[in-house]
Amino acid sequence: MRAYIGLGGNLGDREATLRAAVELLAAEPGIAMVAVSVFVETEPWGYADQPWFLNGVCAIETELGPRELLARLLAVEQVLGRSRGDGPRFGPRSIDLDLLVHGDLTVSEPGLEVPHPRLVERWFVLAPLAEIAPDLIVPGHGPVADLLVGVQ
Repeated sequence: MRAYIGLGGNLGDREATLRAAVELLAAEPGIAMVAVSVFVETEPWGYADQPWFLNGVCAIETELGPRELLARLLAVEQVLGRSRGDGPRFGPRSIDLDLLVHGDLTVSEPGLEVPHPRLVERWFVLAPLAEIAPDLIVPGHGPVADLLVGVQ
């Protein structure tokens, strides 16, 4: 099944950290890297007093379900030095991996929402997503190209 992962970070060597996250994900059993967008520099969102972010999206093929994939994402974040819960919400972080879309699934469980609940509000997610998957239909929301027009 095709899934899309949001990549972001604003501490340290941002590009090196995002590339390391992609490499670690590609090395995970049950995950095959399909595409990686260009990385875009973006203003902080939600908490303004912090460095700018570098963001991107990758596409993977996976046999993992959403919950297991999320667990792998969180494990990669930990390997790269992130401890969720430290600091303010939407605050500075070395790495942030978000499960954006997982096939045509819609999931709403404690700690897991797919598609990502704020995906449609964020240019810094939609633009890289449209680059690597211009024909993607985000379940419950529509074509990614149309969603991107709505946030520009």
